[in-house]
Amino acid sequence: MDKSFDLIVFGATGFTGRLVAEYLNTTYGVGGSVRWAMAGRSATKLAEIRDALAIDKALPLLVADANDTGALAALVKQARVVLTTVGPYQLYGDALIRACADAGTDYVDLCGEPGWMAHMIPQLQDTARASGARIVFSCGFDSIPFDLGVVHAQHEAQQRLGAPLARVHGRVKVMKGTFSGGTIASMLATMAAIGRNRALIKTLGDPFALTPGFRGPRQPNDNIAAFDELANSWTGPFVMATINTKNVHRSHLLLGHPWGKDFIYSERMLTGDGASGEKRAKKMARASKLQTMLLAFAPTRALLRKFKLPKPGEGPTKEQREKGRYEVLFFGETADGKKLTTSVAGDRDPGYGSTCKMIAEAALCLVQDIDHKTTRGGVWTPGAAMGMTLVKRLEDRAGLTFRMI
Repeated sequence: MDKSFDLIVFGATGFTGRLVAEYLNTTYGVGGSVRWAMAGRSATKLAEIRDALAIDKALPLLVADANDTGALAALVKQARVVLTTVGPYQLYGDALIRACADAGTDYVDLCGEPGWMAHMIPQLQDTARASGARIVFSCGFDSIPFDLGVVHAQHEAQQRLGAPLARVHGRVKVMKGTFSGGTIASMLATMAAIGRNRALIKTLGDPFALTPGFRGPRQPNDNIAAFDELANSWTGPFVMATINTKNVHRSHLLLGHPWGKDFIYSERMLTGDGASGEKRAKKMARASKLQTMLLAFAPTRALLRKFKLPKPGEGPTKEQREKGRYEVLFFGETADGKKLTTSVAGDRDPGYGSTCKMIAEAALCLVQDIDHKTTRGGVWTPGAAMGMTLVKRLEDRAGLTFRMI
């Protein structure tokens, strides 16, 4: 079926949605090689954003509310892929993702909410497979640099060592950036969900929560301070490992376990060697444990809402986004002890300046580079759906570098 648009940006009036629209306009323009549109619940606000970004008035504006199933069904039928930034997805994402799965429309989001993802995967898989829809979660900073970082490291290992890496340690070396109101809202929504259903704690702590039917070997405890012999550095907990680790293992499952069913993945932050590195790692571990305990406590969540935290629609300034950057190292080892190290780096604030480029290019990768014979309908990860094809596209267009060290 011929679709009116290659890409629809749903949630274009939100903070991240606006950044995506700005990026698409700057990079591809209007009426060029990419047929795209902005969508949201208010025509007036969409027009205001279009004008504020100096986007050509020829750009179509589409109106649909996240809870209006009829409007969403009509919306997604017009697009080859829908890109949504409307979160928390566990609160506002069900109707849109189901509409895409039903219609055979590809879908990408920024979801870092593993409880919702674990709930949706079995519900969507058969429908998406039948319709041909490629549903791809987590196409932003969580989890593209980590998911594709492992795919890239394994690719290099096969090329250089002739064998897969039996274990990979993802280690965040640099992360300069800030949180937005949308990120905080997702975190609070997840903790509120735990308050209603304590079983979610097990899901959040399970590295194989997104691999239904498969359980690999016991994985490292990444919530403590520990010395990493591969990195030769002390390490502390990394807040996004909860979602990234699950996506890495799901990619491995979807690819058919090419790295071995005993594959081990660990994700942490580097804190340095010696006594100072150990001290920083232990401090991070204590803070992580305290944060988890407090956020699961309802009065604490209520108290946080009284402070002047960023609200949804707010985020770092342009200057902050452009000054931000990140680098993640991947230390790998084969079953027979051969080692290599790779790096993934981004040139902007990870959560916003870089994320808006990553999700836009992931969506266009599905449209322009990955046909339905290569990746069929179903619920995917970026690493499994697009792999090294997306790595190259991100290097060419989105300011990311993937390299050997």
